Amino acid sequence: MARSVFIDGAAGTTGLEIRQRLADRTEFDLLVLDDADRKDAAKRREALNDSDFAILCLPDDAAVEAVAMIDPASKTRVIDASSAHRVADGWTYGFPEIAGREAVATARFVSNPGCYPTGFIGLVAPLVRTGLLPHDWPFTCNAVSGYSGGGKALIERFEGTGADIAFRTYGLELSHKHRPEMQQHAGLEHGVLFAPSVVPAFRGMVVEVPLHLGAMATGPHSDALREALQSFYQGSPVVTVASGVAPGELLLHRQEQPSDTLTLHVCGNEGGWNVRLVAVLDNLGKGASGAAVQNLNLMAGLDETAGLRLT
Repeated sequence: MARSVFIDGAAGTTGLEIRQRLADRTEFDLLVLDDADRKDAAKRREALNDSDFAILCLPDDAAVEAVAMIDPASKTRVIDASSAHRVADGWTYGFPEIAGREAVATARFVSNPGCYPTGFIGLVAPLVRTGLLPHDWPFTCNAVSGYSGGGKALIERFEGTGADIAFRTYGLELSHKHRPEMQQHAGLEHGVLFAPSVVPAFRGMVVEVPLHLGAMATGPHSDALREALQSFYQGSPVVTVASGVAPGELLLHRQEQPSDTLTLHVCGNEGGWNVRLVAVLDNLGKGASGAAVQNLNLMAGLDETAGLRLT
C-alpha cells in the first residue's frame, strides 16, 4: 500500500524538487494543498497529522511551528529540510552515510543536512573518527554554491532585471548558522572557520577543506586520507571518492545538471604534507532534495536510491 507524503512548503525550490522526484513513484501518494489551504493553519495541521510522512521545506521558525502542530500520538514521521533541528535533541541527523542507515530508517524525526555541511562533514567526519585528523584542529572550510540555495530572494537578485552579480561572499560576521551543525556532526572540539560564497550558477557547489598535514602531531599523509575515505564509503551508491590522480581543475557550470551524488577529492602535494579536501555536489540534490528522498526511502523501508539521480 502506498504511503502518504505531505510536503509542507511544496512551492519553494526544495519542495518543488522533492515533488519532481516523487511524482512518478507508486510507493507514495502525495498530499498537496492548494494555495488557499496552505495558508490555513487548520488544513495544515490536518495534513501534517494525517500523513505517514511530512517533509518540511520551510524557514526555521515555520518548521518549528509545524512540528508543534503534530500530535505526539499521531503516526506521522518527519523529515525537516530546514536548519531548525540539525543539532536538536531527539532528532536523527539525516546523513545516512555518517549517522548510519539503520538510525535514519528507524527514526521518527530526521533533520536533513545543510548543503555546505554535507560536503564538509562528508570529508572530515570519517577522518576524525579514524584519528587521521585531530578533533581539536582549527578547521577552515571554503565553499562556493549556486544561487538557488538562497531561496527566492537570492534567485531574484541573480536573475532579476538588471542583475549583474558575478560573485557574492557572505557570513562575514563569522556566525553562519551551519557552523554548529558542522562542528557537532564532524566531531570537532572547535567551531569551523567557514567562508561561503555564491556565483552566478543556478545549482551545484564545491566545498573545500585545506589542511597543512605536516603541522599535525600525527603527520598524516594525503594518501592515507584518501584510502581511509575510500574504505569508509566503499559500496556507497551515492558517495564516490576519486582516485589518487588530482584533476587539473574542478568546474562549476552555469547550467549544471541535477545530481544526487557526492564526489570527494583528496588532492595532496608531492610530499603529501599539504592537502586540499574537496567535495563536489548539487546543493539541490544531495545537499537538499535528493537527501530528503534518500532519507524518505530508508524510513519507508525501500531501496535508498529509488528516485535519485545518480548518473
